[in-house]
Order: sequence, then C-alpha cells, then structure tokens
Amino acid sequence: MVTITISDELKSRVPGLALGCVTAEVPSVAEHDEGWWREIDSHLARLTAAYKADDIPALSQVAAMRAVYKALVKEPSRYRGSAEALLRRVLSGKAVYQINNIVDVNNLVSLESFQPLGAYDLDQVRPPIQLRIGALGETYKGIGKDLINIESLPVFADAGGAFGSPTSDSERAMIRAGSQRILMAILSFAGAAKLDRWMAWAAGLLQRHCGATALESAIVA
Repeated sequence: MVTITISDELKSRVPGLALGCVTAEVPSVAEHDEGWWREIDSHLARLTAAYKADDIPALSQVAAMRAVYKALVKEPSRYRGSAEALLRRVLSGKAVYQINNIVDVNNLVSLESFQPLGAYDLDQVRPPIQLRIGALGETYKGIGKDLINIESLPVFADAGGAFGSPTSDSERAMIRAGSQRILMAILSFAGAAKLDRWMAWAAGLLQRHCGATALESAIVA
C-alpha cells in the first residue's frame, strides 16, 4: 500500500476525517462496457426512486462535508463535494458521464455511499501522498476545466504539488487509457465506521469489471 497521511493541521480542524484507500493493478482501461453499464443503470434507478433533490442536504454524509467546507472557509453551494454534485445530477434526470471502467466504479461507489471518491494513476504521482489544506492562491488544471482554485480545500498532494480534492481532481493524476497502477480514495468526514464496507465493495467491483489484481486496502485516520 502506498504511504498516505493526513496533515496535522487538517486533522485538527476536521477531527472526523478518515480515508478508505484501495490500490490495485489493472491490465487495461476500457472506455465502455455494456454489461457493466446495465448494472450501473440498476443502481441509478434505485437512487432516483428512493431520493429527491430536496433530500440531499439532510443526508448525513453530505451535511458533514458541507460543515467541513464552512469550517475551512469555503462556500458549500459554490464548492460542492463531488458526491453531492453527482447525486444532484442523477436526481435531476441527467445522464452520468461514461468515462472508463475505473472511473465508473469510482462514481458508482460515490453515489451509493454519498461520499466523495478520487481515482488516481499512481504512476503520475510521487509518494508519499498527504491530504492537507490547499495553500493560499494554490490552483491546478482540472479535468476538462481551466485552473481550479483549491485554496482552503482538503487536497491530495505529493512532491509535485496538489493533484486531487473532494470537489474536482487534476488532469495530472487522472485515470487514462494507459493507467495500470491505481489508487481509489474514499473520503469520510464523519469517521471511519463504514469505510470497510465501501472499500470492500469498491475492491470487488474493480476485480469484476476492471480485472484488478494486487488489491490492497487501508484506512487512514
């Protein structure tokens, strides 16, 4: 398992923060698989039947993340966590982006757990990795976006700087066609109690739909 830590500053300000980390090797990254997407569609149908957009703020995981963003001086309505943004998209009737089999696993676990996830190409980062608070004026190039202001956000960083956050990840470490060693990180802002369940499910999906091997899991708190 790659070394990942949470900075003392971030942990002191967000004592309930915990990470569920899964690393794996994958033989290839597939753009789309009809059978896998039918399974995803069944989950999306269940979610749209069970929840309405008005229910989102009351979800404990979403509320915990909004409270963290307020504590870090970020506007939750402007800097939404990726889980909340994705759930709002689904409940508004919009299609979920079909990216590749690994990112699709990432997004489904995020939707079902109501927690932000990040999927990263480990060959594009230089461990050790730390989850810390974004520095004054810090930015990076977002996936399909211009520069993103990550100041005061929780951010994953290595020796080359920040590469991911619960709001939007960077192009540098994104999963792409040639990715072979991956990290999937589940962020919980309300403790580690349920992370084992989601890590196990994510690992199982990676095995079944991505051919993942050399799977390792760890909780960082």
